[in-house]
Amino acid sequence: MRALVVPVLCLSLLAAPARAQSLDAVDATPAASIVVADGSEPAPEQIHVVAQRPGPGMWKVTKGDHVLWVFGTYAPLTKDIAWRSQQVENAIRNSQEYLAPPGATIKPGFFKTITLLPSLIGVRKNPDGAQLRDVMPQEDYARWRTLKAKYLPTNSDVERERPIFAAQTLSEAARKQAGLVSGNVVRKKVMDLVKQNKLTETSSTFVIPSDNAGALLKNFKKTTLADAACLTQTMATLEADIDAASARANAWAKGDIDAMRALNHAERKACFESLVNSAAFDAEPEVKNMEARANAKWLVSAENALAANTSTFAMLPIDDVFDPKGVIAALAAKGYVVEQPD
Repeated sequence: MRALVVPVLCLSLLAAPARAQSLDAVDATPAASIVVADGSEPAPEQIHVVAQRPGPGMWKVTKGDHVLWVFGTYAPLTKDIAWRSQQVENAIRNSQEYLAPPGATIKPGFFKTITLLPSLIGVRKNPDGAQLRDVMPQEDYARWRTLKAKYLPTNSDVERERPIFAAQTLSEAARKQAGLVSGNVVRKKVMDLVKQNKLTETSSTFVIPSDNAGALLKNFKKTTLADAACLTQTMATLEADIDAASARANAWAKGDIDAMRALNHAERKACFESLVNSAAFDAEPEVKNMEARANAKWLVSAENALAANTSTFAMLPIDDVFDPKGVIAALAAKGYVVEQPD
């Protein structure tokens, strides 16, 4: 579940390395499209008249004559990608409610968060001043040095980061060098349409109860995570993922279901599990099951929306849509009719 957010403790940790995407052949009919046109930071949106792409389809979940449209998002994108949004626009225009993706957060309160800010210093670093060479197998560290020289030649601070953060830093640098950008432009455009059409917005964020954020931070900073596997897996697939960026974006843009299902998310799983299963969270069992709790909350929201609305619109990361244990599979198991795009 890519949208998990634990801001006090994990910062951007759970935004694990994503996948890349591009475009394929064109049709003859021109259409207004969104163009992503920059590297590290999304550029202001530009509207061009370009050849029409088929665009990603939507999953259709029905109960009687009520429908839930699910748009699967995917990132990062290649720069200059054009995405046709007519199908999504029509679904939003005819819907009454928008379901946000499932997520999780810890909220100790505003004033308590302010007092915790000094404790965040050093949270990315290995305990006891250890460096990556001290916490990784020799062979893996040798590979790290090669990739660091290629993608992070002037970044010396990364050597002191925990492997899970180093994996994130490396992935971001490699994507930037390859001309890949985040999927924020597409998500922002969709949210603008939701607001323009005045849909009721329903959050399915699970709030993790914690009156112990200070102790949690302290434990996290001194606990060694079993996260070497996260960086190892990230390095093993990094350059193959970058090389395949255009093909993967192509599959997303034209709704190639088979190609999208073939995407490998092993390193994301390794990174996520090394975090939530660490000893730092032993006293916070809700952290360890936050994904299941957030998904359960989203399912309740989806069933309520299907009962109440003629049409509902939702966004989910595409790998969550494909997950055989995910929320779409759960709806199908409950008897709802689920149709994937053609």
